[in-house]
Amino acid sequence: MTPPVLVTGAGGFCGSHLVESLLADGAAVRAFVRYNGRGDLGWLSAVRHPLLEVIAGDLEDQSAVVEAARGAEVVCHLGALVGIPYSYVHPEEVLRSNTFGTFNVLTAARAAGARRVVHVSTSEVYGTARYVPIDERHPLTGQSPYSASKIAADKVAESFHLAFGLPVVTVRPFNMYGPRQSPRAVIPTIISQLSRGPRLRLGALEPTRDFTFVADTVRAIRAAAAAPPETVVGKTINVGSGKEISVGDLARLIGEIMGVPPDIGREEVRLRPAGSEVERLLSDSSLAATLLGWRPLVGLRDGLARTIAFIRANPALYQDTAYRV
Repeated sequence: MTPPVLVTGAGGFCGSHLVESLLADGAAVRAFVRYNGRGDLGWLSAVRHPLLEVIAGDLEDQSAVVEAARGAEVVCHLGALVGIPYSYVHPEEVLRSNTFGTFNVLTAARAAGARRVVHVSTSEVYGTARYVPIDERHPLTGQSPYSASKIAADKVAESFHLAFGLPVVTVRPFNMYGPRQSPRAVIPTIISQLSRGPRLRLGALEPTRDFTFVADTVRAIRAAAAAPPETVVGKTINVGSGKEISVGDLARLIGEIMGVPPDIGREEVRLRPAGSEVERLLSDSSLAATLLGWRPLVGLRDGLARTIAFIRANPALYQDTAYRV
């Protein structure tokens, strides 16, 4: 049997899409999901496939991660606590899960003799852009405990490559969105509120983001896993659309697509601390084009329409429009 691909964070937003993409192409997948007493596998709950093995555990438990990685030739590490507001409330938990969890995944991949580790980062590590478009040489700034945890995780991954020769490539997505994204993220928040009428309450409206559809990000992760080692190992690769839009303009675009002109107002509880707000993100993804042959295929309007359709088809998952960290 073909050695499995280990995917951490497999029950989450991007992880579940990656698992389904791999299974669709005949790959054996070992999906590592965070254990809970309900036996909830997240977005993998309804997936049944002979090539899928699901393992529940915790990234902070090194023995569990080592066992999950046994026999895996490729490790795709997406597991993380990703809520920026949550990181203000519980910074220690976020730092431990994201940093030490990554350490455990890298240790497990090393013990397994994996031929490739794809470590998934985030554009939040750049902080507010000092220049645009942002390339991989841009300085890293920890403007939230979450971004600091991911900077640390990225550096641990770098160290395992340089110190131990672990074949790591870091993929750094910019602002993923699409079906299955958490209700607390900005795009589902906007869609959920506008599904109930024009009243829309957000935080800061001026910051700009580079939104990338989840299927495009999955293609980049898979390309990084498959590329020749001399091409990508030891590299960090941005994955973004190369286009930016402000939160306010995004809300108006979503309203236009939904046919609901938004009545936009601010809500103080949704604002980040002043020094923590990332004001601008815009990707230079030319390295992804050169090394992976990757470019985004799903434009923002099309991706938003798909996301709106998903949320409308699953109203129970997005019915609570109250602010949650």
